[in-house]
Amino acid sequence: HSKTFNQLENQLFAIFAFATCGGYSGGLRLSVDCVNKTESNLSIDIAFAYPFRLHQVTFEVPTCEGKERQKLALTGDSSSSAEFFVTVAVFAFLYSLAATVVYIFFQNKYRENNRGPLIDFIVTVVFSFLWLVGSSAWAKGLSDVKVATDPKEVLLLMSACKQPSNKCMAVHSPVMSSLNTSVVFGFLNFILWAGNIWFVFKETGWHSSGQRYLSDPMEKHSGSYSHGGYNQDSYGSSGGYDQQASMGPSSDEFGQQSSAPASFTNQI
Repeated sequence: HSKTFNQLENQLFAIFAFATCGGYSGGLRLSVDCVNKTESNLSIDIAFAYPFRLHQVTFEVPTCEGKERQKLALTGDSSSSAEFFVTVAVFAFLYSLAATVVYIFFQNKYRENNRGPLIDFIVTVVFSFLWLVGSSAWAKGLSDVKVATDPKEVLLLMSACKQPSNKCMAVHSPVMSSLNTSVVFGFLNFILWAGNIWFVFKETGWHSSGQRYLSDPMEKHSGSYSHGGYNQDSYGSSGGYDQQASMGPSSDEFGQQSSAPASFTNQI
């Protein structure tokens, strides 16, 4: 039952991880107020989403030099880390779902030849490692996304904003709270899977064989100790008895000693 509960926890946290990352879409809005108001654009919307191939996100801004417009693109590409993170989350969810079904309906098959616990242990170790790598990579990718979509950084790309006479400003910045949450859930998944390693390991034959290996020498040592103690006790008891017998006078000697004074008295 505890293993089933752990797998249900893994499923829930995996869903939160890939939903908060893979389902993200956001944007920012900028304004360029030119000296010639007819050339201004006070609502420049720049939208981006998962998988964060930001270099493919293009937008047009006024140059404040007639009707000519400047075509720009955001910088950076965090698609590899984001897609790897979501892939790990999806496969972790699918494995946890399959493991839950096996625990509930195929318990005998699971324990047959100890194959099920061994596979479960190996897969748990692998996913723990993948969650650590994926979460760390995505945390770095997310920091790059934040820099690339910072309105101040985007304004620096515009030629119109390099002229002091033009007024460039950010209307609103992208909301990154769900992406921050995805990183948190990624590391929580790592903690969950790493914590399950010990519980899954106890189900394997390696754990039981290791216990037998440790207990056999202890039993032999305790057995030999108790055997030696028995001999020592018996030796001590017999030795003590013999010592008392040798120290004390025998009945014959005592009788001879007592008869000598009696015969001496008769002679007198």
